[in-house]
Amino acid sequence: MRPMQTGGSRSCEQRWILHIDMDAFYASVEQRDQPAHRGRPVIVGADPQDGRGRGVVSAASYEARTFGIHSALPISQAYRLCPEGVFLPVRMSRYQEVSSHIFRIFGRYTDLMESLSLDEAFLDVTGSLRLFGHAESIGRRIQTEILAETGLGASVGIATNKFVAKVASDLRKPNGFVQVPPRQEAPFLQPLPIERLWGVGPKTARRLRQMGCVTIGEVAARPQLELGAAFGQLGAHLWELAQGIDTREVIPEEPAQSVGAETTFAEDTADPLRIRQTVLALSERVARRLRVDAIQAGALTLKLRDETFRTQTRSVSLSEPTDQSQDLYRTVLMLLERLPSGRKVRLLGVTASRLSDLRGSGRQLSLALNPAGAKQRRLTEAVDRIQARFGKRAIRPASLLASL
Repeated sequence: MRPMQTGGSRSCEQRWILHIDMDAFYASVEQRDQPAHRGRPVIVGADPQDGRGRGVVSAASYEARTFGIHSALPISQAYRLCPEGVFLPVRMSRYQEVSSHIFRIFGRYTDLMESLSLDEAFLDVTGSLRLFGHAESIGRRIQTEILAETGLGASVGIATNKFVAKVASDLRKPNGFVQVPPRQEAPFLQPLPIERLWGVGPKTARRLRQMGCVTIGEVAARPQLELGAAFGQLGAHLWELAQGIDTREVIPEEPAQSVGAETTFAEDTADPLRIRQTVLALSERVARRLRVDAIQAGALTLKLRDETFRTQTRSVSLSEPTDQSQDLYRTVLMLLERLPSGRKVRLLGVTASRLSDLRGSGRQLSLALNPAGAKQRRLTEAVDRIQARFGKRAIRPASLLASL
C-alpha cells in the first residue's frame, strides 16, 4: 500500500523530487510492438508522401535523431534527411494505453504526481522515504519496473526541486539516471548552457549573450537587480533558477478540459465525400480517446482552415453527454453545414469539451434504462477490444476503407 499524501508545504523537511521522462516514447513503443523496426530510424508523424507531406514529426527514435530529425520538424524535411527511415502514423490510443501502465507504476510510490505529457511527470516522493527507502532507491525501482513491465526505457532525474530534477533527467538520455545532492544545485547547473533555463528562448538567449552570459553560472553571478532591470519579472525568475532555487510544489494533474484531434490535408480539397470521411475519422479518434479515459463530452467544436489560411470554428452543447463515435460524427456534420462553403479545405479538427467522468456517474443508470444505448455501447466496446488487440485498421467504418 502506498502512502497517501497531500500537496501542502514542506518547508520543515527536505523535499525529494523525481522527474521521469520516457526515452523517445512514441517511437520506442512502435519499435517494441514491431520488432522488425528495432535498431532502425523510426519517424512517427504525418505521411511523408515521398517528401511532399505537409505535416510534422511527432517523435523520432534515437537512430533517426542521428540524421538530424526531431519532433516538430516538417515531415517533408525529415524524409529528405532520411528517406530510408521507417515512417509510421501516430497511434495515440496505443500510446495512451502504455502511458496509463507507466503512471500506475508511479502510483505505487506516491500520490503526488504532476503529469507534463503522456511520457513525462514529476513525482514528489518526500513522504514515501520511510516506506521505500531513499529517493535514489525509489528512482531505480521505478526505472527497473518500467523496463520490466513495458520493455521501454526511461530517464530519471532526482533533486530537491522540480527545475533541477528536470534538467538532470535530460543530461544522459537514453536510460539516464542523475541525482543532484542537496546544496549542490548551483554547482550542478553552473557549466550548463543558458538555454537550459526555463523561460530562455532564442530572443532571451541572444540578449543574455550580449550581456556576456553563456552559461547558467554566468547568469547566477550577475546581480539579481541587474537581471530584473534587463528582463523585468523574468529576470528575477532566471536568477533564482540559476541559483538552483525552485519552490514550486508538485501539483497532481487536474482533469483534462478537452480532447481533440485534427488533420491537415495533403492537398486542399473541396470534395464533400473526402471531407465527410475525414470528419468521421476524427470523430472516431476523439470518441476512442474519451472511452479510454472513461469520460464523456458535453460539447463539441469543429475547426476548419481553408485554402486562404482563414480559420473558423463552430461549437454546440450536446443534449446528453456521449463518448460514441456516431453521436460525435452526426453533431460535427451539423456544425459543418453552418460554415460557409466555396473554398477548399486545408485543415479539419474536432474537439470534445465539458468533459464528465463516466465512472460512478448517473450515466450508467441512464444506459441501463435505454436498451438501444446499451446495445450500441456493447458494440462499441467489442470494436475497441478488437482494435486494441489487432490495430485500428482491423475493424472500422466501411466508408473509411477506401481513403483513410
